[in-house]
Amino acid sequence: MNPLKLIVSILLCEAAGIIGSVFTIPAISGWYAGLQKPFFVPPNWVFAPAWTILFLLMGLSLYLVWEKGFKEKKAKIAIVFFIIQLALNVLWSALFFGLKSPFLAFVGIIFLWVYIAITIFEFRRISKKAALLLLPYIAWVSFAALLNYFVWILNA
Repeated sequence: MNPLKLIVSILLCEAAGIIGSVFTIPAISGWYAGLQKPFFVPPNWVFAPAWTILFLLMGLSLYLVWEKGFKEKKAKIAIVFFIIQLALNVLWSALFFGLKSPFLAFVGIIFLWVYIAITIFEFRRISKKAALLLLPYIAWVSFAALLNYFVWILNA
């Protein structure tokens, strides 16, 4: 076990959440509060702890793959896909809350979902545990995509 790699992996993922929150927090009480939302939208307080836990799981997953090292090409490829999906995660917050565009965010979340799925596939080739740790994340993003879609349709 490499504690430094573990800490860096978790902090990298949590940092993505913090960057995303720069776009999210200012819009919650203003623009987002005024949107029509589907009946199944969770209360606002659910999102911060859910994402904190998901970013933790993502960090643990990244650590398990990184721990295998960069000597194998498949580990390098898997981590590249992970970094792309992490960037797309931040981009979604910028599109939805920063640009206030549910449509662009919906397009973005489709790309995010695809890259998460690819990351899970690539991680599974290296560590089944790493892939399993990403399943709650893709489930939550699937739910978020549904919410995003309905917010877009209800407010078009």
